[in-house]
Amino acid sequence: MFQKILIANRGEIACRVIRTARRMGVATVAVYSDADAGALHVELADEAVHIGPAAAAESYLKGDVIIAAAQQAGAQAIHPGYGFLSENPAFVAAVEAAGLRFIGPSSQAINAMGLKDAAKRLMQEAGVPVVPGYHGEQQSAEFLAGAAAEIGYPVLIKARAGGGGKGMRKVDAPSDFVAALESAQREAASSFGDDRVLIEKFVTSPRHIEVQVFGDDHGDAVHLFERDCSLQRRHQKVIEEAPAPGMTTEMREAMGAAAVRAAKAIGYSGAGTVEFIVDGSDGLRPDRFYFMEMNTRLQVEHPVTEAVLGLDLVEWQLRVAAGERLPVRQSELRLDGWAFEARLYAEDAAAGFLPATGRLLALDLPETLARIDSGVRSGDEISPFYDPMIAKIIAHGPSRAAALGRLRAALAASRVVGTVTNLRFLEALAAHEGFARGEVDTGVIDRDLAALTASPEPTKLTLALAGLAALGLLAPKPAEPGWADPFAARSGWRAWAPASLATTFSRGEERLSIRATLRNDGGYEIETPLGAARFAILTQEVRGGGPRLRVRIEDNGTTRDLDADVILLPGAVEVRADGGAVRFDIPDPLAPEDSGDAAGDRIAAPMPGVIKAVFVVAGAEVSKGQALAVLEAMKMEHTLAAPRDGVVAETAASVGDQVEEGELLLALAPAE
Repeated sequence: MFQKILIANRGEIACRVIRTARRMGVATVAVYSDADAGALHVELADEAVHIGPAAAAESYLKGDVIIAAAQQAGAQAIHPGYGFLSENPAFVAAVEAAGLRFIGPSSQAINAMGLKDAAKRLMQEAGVPVVPGYHGEQQSAEFLAGAAAEIGYPVLIKARAGGGGKGMRKVDAPSDFVAALESAQREAASSFGDDRVLIEKFVTSPRHIEVQVFGDDHGDAVHLFERDCSLQRRHQKVIEEAPAPGMTTEMREAMGAAAVRAAKAIGYSGAGTVEFIVDGSDGLRPDRFYFMEMNTRLQVEHPVTEAVLGLDLVEWQLRVAAGERLPVRQSELRLDGWAFEARLYAEDAAAGFLPATGRLLALDLPETLARIDSGVRSGDEISPFYDPMIAKIIAHGPSRAAALGRLRAALAASRVVGTVTNLRFLEALAAHEGFARGEVDTGVIDRDLAALTASPEPTKLTLALAGLAALGLLAPKPAEPGWADPFAARSGWRAWAPASLATTFSRGEERLSIRATLRNDGGYEIETPLGAARFAILTQEVRGGGPRLRVRIEDNGTTRDLDADVILLPGAVEVRADGGAVRFDIPDPLAPEDSGDAAGDRIAAPMPGVIKAVFVVAGAEVSKGQALAVLEAMKMEHTLAAPRDGVVAETAASVGDQVEEGELLLALAPAE
C-alpha cells in the first residue's frame, strides 16, 4: 500500500478521498489555487501545495505543476478525483512517465472511452447495444443537419469528448438545429478543447441507468449493480438512487454483463461507470437499453452504491492501484436496502438553475439523519471559478420508501444561509408523487418544473413570523452574565396598555402589512392579510442565520404546536414552516423609493463570466424571450433573453469580454 498520495482535485471529492486515506493510514497531499487557500480540503490534508491562480486552467488543470508538487512532497501516487484531469490520458501518461502511479485506469483505457463516437464503435464490436446515430468525422453544420433529419427528430447533439451534460443539446425540430449545434460546439470547445459532436436519436421515455464496474490489473472485473440517475436538469444529475426502481433480475443481469464486457474489452482497471440510456416506455426490458458512454473515473454519485453494498470504493481504488486483486467475486455481492443522493448546489432553480455565488454565513447539515459529503463549511466562499456544489446528502434505508423518507427528513433539517441554493427544489422533488411511486424518467423535472420551483403561498404562521422578524422581536441578543439589559430586546412592553407594533414587507409585487399586539402572557395577537390569530413562542434556539422556534398558534378554536425556522437575510427573511419555505423582502425605510425608471431595460450579467456570443446589434428589433447573448459561467452556458419587446439601444459587451456580476451587457430603448 502507498505511504503518501497526492489528490489532484479540490472540494468535496478531495475531502472524501482524504477521509478514506486517513482511515487506511495513508498520508495525503492537497493542492490548492489562490481561491482555495483556506479551503476545507487544505485543512484536512497532512500537507498542501499551492499550484497557481484561481482559474482552473492556471491551477487544477496544470498537469505538469501537479506532478511536480507530487514529486516535491514525496507522494507515490496521484488520485484525480473527478472532473479536471481525471479523464485526461495525456496527464495519466505523464504521471506514469514521472515514476508515479495514477489511481485510476490506464491512459489506453481512457483513450478508448474518451471519445464517444470511437467508444460506441468499440462497444458494438464487444456486443454492447448502442443508440442509433451518427458518430463519424464529418462535422459541417449542413451534413450534421442532414444526419439528424435521417435519424429522425427529436435528436440529441452530444460533445464527443467529456461529460457532465456539457456540450449536449436536445433538438425537437429542424429549424432549431443550427443554433443548438453552435451552442453545443462552443460549450464543448470551452470545456474539453474539442468542438466535435455526434448526433443520436433521442429515446422516448428515457431513463438514465448506469452500472458501476471495477477492474484490476490481473484481468478480473465485476459490476456493483446499478444506479438510476434519471432525475436530471440540463442533462446534469440531481437525485440518484440505487437500485433502480422497477429493475428485474433479468434486466440487471443483462446490463451488468454488458457493463463487464465493456470494461474487459479495454482491459479496465479501477473504478468506472458504464452509462446506459433505457427506453422505459414499456417497463424495463433487456432489449431496450443502449450504451451511452463510459466514465473512466469515480462518479459523483458513488456513495449510493457504497450505501447499498457496505463498501468503500475509494479504498478499492487505492488497493487496486497498489496492485492488489479485487477483494470480492461477483457471486459474493449482495444488495442491502435502498439509497438516495441529492446534490445541494448554490444555484437558483426558479431562474433556470443559474449558478450562484456568496459566502456561507451558516451551513447546518443533518449528519445524524444522513451521510453528508461536503467540501465547504460555514464561512467559506462559493466562488465563480468552480462547480457550485455545496454538499451531497445521502440517505439509506431498508426499503425505497424508508430511504426516501430519510432523505426528505434530512433535506427539511438542512439550513444554508448566505447564497441562493436548490434546497427548496430538492425538497419539492423528493416529495413529487410520481417520483415516490418510482415513476422516473429524464423528462420529469422539465415537465413539472413550474410546480417544483413554485414558492408556496404564505400562511398565517409564516406571515406572523416574518412580521415578528421584521419588527426585531425574534432571537434577542443574550445579555452579559450577571445582568439583564432591559433594552436588549424589543418586547413591546408598555406601562398602561399592550403595545401594538406594525410593519410592512413584500412578496414579489405584493405589499403585506402585519400588526402585532403583545399579550400579558408574553404571546401576541397578530393581524395578517389572511386574518388574525394568537401566537406564542414556546422555545427559541439561536442558530446561525436565524432562530429555530417552537410556536403555538390558536386559530378558529384550534391550537397547534409547530416547529419553524426563521432565516434572516440581508433585506429579507425566509420562514420555513407549515411544510414550505416562503421568502419575504423587508424594505429599508431609509432607502430611496424606486423611481420605476428603465431598470427593466438593462440586461446585466447575473454573475461573473465570459461573453461567448452576442446575437443582436444596436437598432435591432427584438421580441420578449428572444436570445440576446450567451454568458459562460461556472463551466456552463447561460442564455440572456429580452425582458420585453423593443429595440436594442446599446450593446456594451463583446464576445470574449470578461464581465462582473451586475455589469451592463445590453440596453433596450425606453418603452413608449
